[in-house]
Amino acid sequence: MTTASELRSGKTHRDENFPVASWIIHPRHRDLILAFYNFVRTADDIADHEMLDAETKLEYLDLLEAELLGRGETQPEAVHLRRALAERGMPPRHALDLLTAFRMDVTKLRYEDWDEVIHYCRYSAMPVGRFMLDVHGESTSTWQASDALCAGLQINNHLQDCGKDYRTLNRVYLPRDVLDAAGAKVEDLGLQKSSPALLKCLQGLAVRTASLLGDGRPLAAEIKDYRLGLEVSVIQAYADRIVRMLQTRDPLSERVHLKPIEFATASFGAMGSEILRRSFGKGPVSHPAPRA
Repeated sequence: MTTASELRSGKTHRDENFPVASWIIHPRHRDLILAFYNFVRTADDIADHEMLDAETKLEYLDLLEAELLGRGETQPEAVHLRRALAERGMPPRHALDLLTAFRMDVTKLRYEDWDEVIHYCRYSAMPVGRFMLDVHGESTSTWQASDALCAGLQINNHLQDCGKDYRTLNRVYLPRDVLDAAGAKVEDLGLQKSSPALLKCLQGLAVRTASLLGDGRPLAAEIKDYRLGLEVSVIQAYADRIVRMLQTRDPLSERVHLKPIEFATASFGAMGSEILRRSFGKGPVSHPAPRA
């Protein structure tokens, strides 16, 4: 059996739309974060592989899980992450949650409503933020804001890639009831330009996502770790800019991404604001425990 590594897309942490173990994060955390990223990227590439059938994808995901839990030594990404977590005394819970999401990607191609999409985000996005917070020793009280930010990032990505996801994988994350309410059809996602109904649907979802991102905005202030707080402020600024673009642009006919100069401007602006807040404002704030 081919190793999962051999089925990787070639995408690395430097190709992502947001920072992954960037220079802002303390070097002592980089190896663990990159081990986590490589495991997740491998599993994601398996779930999205255009040449594998569903049964084979699930077999690979099960194999990655088994080796992450110590049953086998054939999958390098699983073994590396298992050892990196063991060195910190951390359980694999967040990686296991992500595997749940990748199995959903294989078996669930449509979502009925917003709640189903958020349920997907609970496994596909929220564990990433929770993992980063755990790596830095942050309180679980930060999870509520982190979950909102991560879900907003995920839905931004769904809106950006909605045409590609439909054409290459027949996968649609847009809620069916929102499509119906706008008078749009799933097949509209195969067009080179959104129909008026589909554009109304996409931009309405972007407005709703902006509200979700607003719920995540307190996160940077809740975080005690200075460097992680700066990183989160950059990610928040990026997400806010993207969602504003999605409210006015058509992702089927336009590239909805920040140019390098736009990303740099957003990043340094966000870091500057967060440095000023931490230097002259209040320290980390406390909030109630997150919802279950």
